[in-house]
Amino acid sequence: MSLPVILLGAGGHAKVVLNLLQLIKSPLSGVIDPKLKHKGIKEWRGLPVLGEDSDVYKYPPNKVLLANGLGSLPGKNLRQTLFKQFKKSGYTFITLVHPTAIIADGVELAEGVQVMAGCILQTDVLIDENTLINTGTQLDHDCKVGKHCHLAPAVVLSGNVNVGNYCHLGPASCVVQGCHLGQGAVLGAGSTLLYDLPEGHKYLAAKPQQATKHSQ
Repeated sequence: MSLPVILLGAGGHAKVVLNLLQLIKSPLSGVIDPKLKHKGIKEWRGLPVLGEDSDVYKYPPNKVLLANGLGSLPGKNLRQTLFKQFKKSGYTFITLVHPTAIIADGVELAEGVQVMAGCILQTDVLIDENTLINTGTQLDHDCKVGKHCHLAPAVVLSGNVNVGNYCHLGPASCVVQGCHLGQGAVLGAGSTLLYDLPEGHKYLAAKPQQATKHSQ
């Protein structure tokens, strides 16, 4: 029998993670969220509120699993901070794959990876720890994605794309085959990357030209 899961966070992404945990019938202990505790809220979406982050330590690392319910945006590092903090203390994060995701042969998912609804991961894709592959994202063959990344909904990576650690790829962004994104690179929503993006660089989709009234 699998260990019970403690969900970290009670925001928007945590709702989606909770739904996934319920779909796969994972046993749940409760939710950890400082805001809920400070407001005196005892229950959230049917789960008991177990307290704030430090209250995780009341539960021995060999008796529970953790699910990272924190979302991820550029410059907001709480998701990776909590992962590193609790890993250092011996806790294990559950790796999650939504039942509707398509996972091909040879795919490797490290600890704490989350593959959400409708994703497609083709042959020999490798995903490192605590990376979030969000709703409807598609990765073709031989793509590699580093640790603590967020591929937002509807991202498309063509074959053999290499994404470094701590990268953020915005919704509906696209990377053509063979490109490399350096550590901490940010790809804006709706943008198409045709070349390598160096470490720490940001690439945003060009704004459309303002429409002008056509005089007859």
